Amino acid sequence: MGFSDLVSDAGLTILNNWVKTRSYIVGYSPSQADVKVFQQLKTPPAPETYPFAWRWYNHILTFESEFSTLPGDPTKDHTAYGPESAELTVNPAKAPAAEEEDDDDVDLFGSDDEVDEEAEKLKAERLAEYNKKKAGKVKPAAKSIVTMDVKPWDDETDMKELESSVRSIEKDGLVWGASKLVAVGFGIKKLQINLVVEDDKISLDDLQADIEGFEDYVQSTDIAAMQKL
Repeated sequence: MGFSDLVSDAGLTILNNWVKTRSYIVGYSPSQADVKVFQQLKTPPAPETYPFAWRWYNHILTFESEFSTLPGDPTKDHTAYGPESAELTVNPAKAPAAEEEDDDDVDLFGSDDEVDEEAEKLKAERLAEYNKKKAGKVKPAAKSIVTMDVKPWDDETDMKELESSVRSIEKDGLVWGASKLVAVGFGIKKLQINLVVEDDKISLDDLQADIEGFEDYVQSTDIAAMQKL
């Protein structure tokens, strides 16, 4: 089956269900599969209707500058992925063949002390190896996907300049995403913009204060939605 029309409600529902329990389209890291599916979406999925697809979209957006370097087959179409797809991993590794038990190595008359000693030795070796690997791994930074509303003073506010001012804020751990204008009444539109932040580096309170510092354009800001990656 795979993914087909990712613009329709049916196609977005399939994508939303697919990434409900997955961080990526295939495997455990971003790949060309994510790139191909991402490129089929002209706008971010609505967070109210497709929350899991919306989370996945904004997460993949943070890798946009690395799309060409991600692993996988760039010649494959997005329809090669998804439900009932034969490709479950980017680089499937051949499972090691199970070692056949050699009856000659089994000592049916060995003492219990010898068996326990060997088992404890093997357990200790495996535990030491596991701890060594775990110590060498770097814990990935905790990130959040945020949707922020930026409200202008009135209907005469230059919304292009307002958005340009917002996006001019550059911080380590901050990535701006897609945005749109949302009508709030009386001809006034607010800017609704997505962003991804590293929780340890970015304070949303400080970021809102920075945005509200553009007093010629910005009246106030609100956090409309937030979800941990």
